[in-house]
Amino acid sequence: MAAVHMPHPIRDHPGAGRAAADAFWVLAIGVIAAYAFFAALGAFSPGDVLGLTIAVVVLLLLWIARAFLTAHRARAERDPRLVHARERRGF
Repeated sequence: MAAVHMPHPIRDHPGAGRAAADAFWVLAIGVIAAYAFFAALGAFSPGDVLGLTIAVVVLLLLWIARAFLTAHRARAERDPRLVHARERRGF
């Protein structure tokens, strides 16, 4: 008897992996913003919660690296003909 082949939910849907990565970065930005808000409010001293401070700094550095690489990749993927046409029109 032949088995029915069902598509793999993640491998056959690359958008799901992209959505999960985007969700992670949204949550990371939320954690960074919440930490900065409560630290600025004076709810805690960053020296008192050293482990949390280190974790947030690592998240911040990862987010900055991701933003830099994403911007660099976007610049590399631009079509030079479109850039030239836009510059010729004055935009």
